[in-house]
Amino acid sequence: MSAWRHEWRLLLRARGAVAALLLLAVLSSVAVGLGLREVQRQHDTIARVAELQHQELAAQAPRLTRYGDAGTVAYYAFLTTWDPPSPAAYLALGLRDATPYVLRVRALALQSQLHEGETFNPELALAGRFDFAFVAVYLLPLFLIVLLHDLVSSERQSGRLALLRALPGAGRGLWLRRAVLRAGLATAALLLPAAAGAIVSGMPAGHLGLVAVAVLAYAACWIGLALWVGARDAGSVAHALVLMGAWVGLTLVLPTLGHAVLARSVPVGQGVALMLAQREAVHGAWDLSREATLARFFRSHPQWQHTAPLPAGFHWKWYYAFQQLGDEAVAPQVAAYREALMARQRATDGLGVALPGVGLQAVLHRIAGTDLGAQLAYQDAITAFHTRLREHHYPYLFDERRYGMDDFARLPRYAPPPARPQGPVGSLLALAALGGALLLAGARAAGRVR
Repeated sequence: MSAWRHEWRLLLRARGAVAALLLLAVLSSVAVGLGLREVQRQHDTIARVAELQHQELAAQAPRLTRYGDAGTVAYYAFLTTWDPPSPAAYLALGLRDATPYVLRVRALALQSQLHEGETFNPELALAGRFDFAFVAVYLLPLFLIVLLHDLVSSERQSGRLALLRALPGAGRGLWLRRAVLRAGLATAALLLPAAAGAIVSGMPAGHLGLVAVAVLAYAACWIGLALWVGARDAGSVAHALVLMGAWVGLTLVLPTLGHAVLARSVPVGQGVALMLAQREAVHGAWDLSREATLARFFRSHPQWQHTAPLPAGFHWKWYYAFQQLGDEAVAPQVAAYREALMARQRATDGLGVALPGVGLQAVLHRIAGTDLGAQLAYQDAITAFHTRLREHHYPYLFDERRYGMDDFARLPRYAPPPARPQGPVGSLLALAALGGALLLAGARAAGRVR
């Protein structure tokens, strides 16, 4: 215990190290604060949109039901869906920056409504967001490099290394003690603001524990690397340059190259292409025989084939039949698109096995519920709600029943399904294994310091 107290006093005398720890705590606090503010802004937006929809539907009800026409109601009544942020979303906002979390839908073809929100300016998302994940993945290694790069070289350059090695308890234990103390304080400076944010947001303690384990495993990677480099017979500047090169390679260059390779090896189209294909199918139906269109619709929906023949001129049941056929026409493309997205996500998780920064991002995004799986789950919830909306209108359309105020009041209302976040077990185990291996290599190298 006296050895630890001695190392603590030495650390307090190092003003640069203390300043670095304080700065890291400040940056983590700012990132957590910005994340909490963004999550609250999204909650406020969802609440405001829900209230506006309530007012809009109340104002529309008398006008849309005046003539008892269900097709008019289905066409003009937009209903709001929303994807509320999880309590852990403040840690890593992920795809919530680039995909809509509020979407209004109606009983027309769905795919064009799902993907028209993808038309955003990509430059707005290029810089990313300053959140906890950014600080943990990119800035924590820099602070660990500052704190650990000269553990051995500073003693060698000052001429104290031989004396230290002659003292009891010197050797591997000394360097590990110093590294663990400094790195432990750095991770505490990073995690304490996150814990405060968890209390404010109501994040479960189990999720906070997973975040702590992931950050500690990531820190172990850089502790081991710093010990391994620091054990080499070179000066502090050389050690810092090598570690900075490793930071550039592991956090910037290799992830960028890896994602570029994945983009070429696992090509994924754009949702906008699905939207255009679906719209082409819908618009092309205007030039086709109405009876042939209904015959195609009845093959997949035989429960409505008893409907009366189409009268001359326009009829809503024909219109909504070819709207649904437009969705069914692109169903194979939708399935292929989603499978390609998931294949790329699995490949990215595999990349995280070798690159700790990618692995930590995968863990944080999954815990926060802001990864690809969460976005696809929101789309599935919208699809299920859209099916309920169609099933609500079809009896009025095909049985040609009058649609009144009471029927309008029974319009389906969206309710987000309970969140079921998938535990990042695989990514977390891979990150822990990588951190343990690098820490073991660094500890062995520290035992061979001369």
